[in-house]
Amino acid sequence: MRKSSSSRSSRKSFRLDYRLEEEVTKSCRDKHGRWTNPWPTWRFPSYSMLFRFLVLDKNHSNVPTSKEVLDSELPVLEPYFVQNPEALDSHAGMRVTWLGHATVLVEMEGVNILTDPIFSQRASFLQFMGPKRYRGPPCTVEQLPRIDAVLISHSHYDHLDAGSVASLNTRFGGELRWFVPLGLMDWLAKMGCENVMELDWWEENCVPSHDNVTFVCTPSQHWSKRTAWDDNRSLWSSWSVLGPNHRFFFAGDTGYCPSFQEIGRRFGPFDLAAIPIGAYLPRDVMKGQHVDPEEAVQIHQDLQAKQSVAIHWGTFALAYEYYLEPPVRLREALEQRGLKPESFFTLHHGESRLIATQDRDVFD
Repeated sequence: MRKSSSSRSSRKSFRLDYRLEEEVTKSCRDKHGRWTNPWPTWRFPSYSMLFRFLVLDKNHSNVPTSKEVLDSELPVLEPYFVQNPEALDSHAGMRVTWLGHATVLVEMEGVNILTDPIFSQRASFLQFMGPKRYRGPPCTVEQLPRIDAVLISHSHYDHLDAGSVASLNTRFGGELRWFVPLGLMDWLAKMGCENVMELDWWEENCVPSHDNVTFVCTPSQHWSKRTAWDDNRSLWSSWSVLGPNHRFFFAGDTGYCPSFQEIGRRFGPFDLAAIPIGAYLPRDVMKGQHVDPEEAVQIHQDLQAKQSVAIHWGTFALAYEYYLEPPVRLREALEQRGLKPESFFTLHHGESRLIATQDRDVFD
């Protein structure tokens, strides 16, 4: 018998304002029971596109083989909590630390949140083949501070890493709460995780002893797969984290869709959003599943985000754009829209940034 908790157990929904009455996009399945994207913005590459991508298209990522060059262009810093563990909980407001790819540590409202953790060298079911990171993780699982919640966006190997899940479970056990979209509870249970909240879009729950912070499963436009037989058998999502003083949004992995406007209307403005900016070329292959930097800025605006941090770049070469292009295009997109560069920023691997305290209540 699995020990995983039910996502629909004892907690009542928190009271939102009138925006709760809006119609929002619900998750849906096809006639075969597989999850689908309900927007016209979604399209999966055709077989001819995939053939061209895998066989004919030129890969412009040009990641250097020289460690010295990479250390200069994309330095990996020792996180503050490794350098000085006493610095934890010594700040007001929020703090975000980028740990590579889509993995960020967010500290807010006394809760430490980790997103899509991958500390392995490869995004694969085997550690001797598959996409290999060209910038290593800035710390180990053992060096992390206390983690209260892990957010998982979907089942792809660069976002749901078995080795990292096992290490986190070994270290924190039942004290760590996992938030996953529908269809992933059984996988986490087989990994030994005991404290799993499996949610549909627009459902919410909390971390025990921190029920003033609400975790809401929100839509994204993507797909899921881990084996040859499980295409879209589990849902994909973004996550909205709402506290009495701060709000955080994690986009996970997504193409652009209208639901970000719905999320912004319902839960915005967000103090911080983590939004992907990489793995977007060739565009006809990637558009449905990965935003480019210009679309990332549109999501930033849709969410009414006060600040955003760029994720999903600079770690794995998953597409064909030049490896340093995403932040350049991000800066250009911000300038074209008249937005300040610091409103949507990049971090070095292991680097942290404080997000100023905002005096307001989510439930006002």
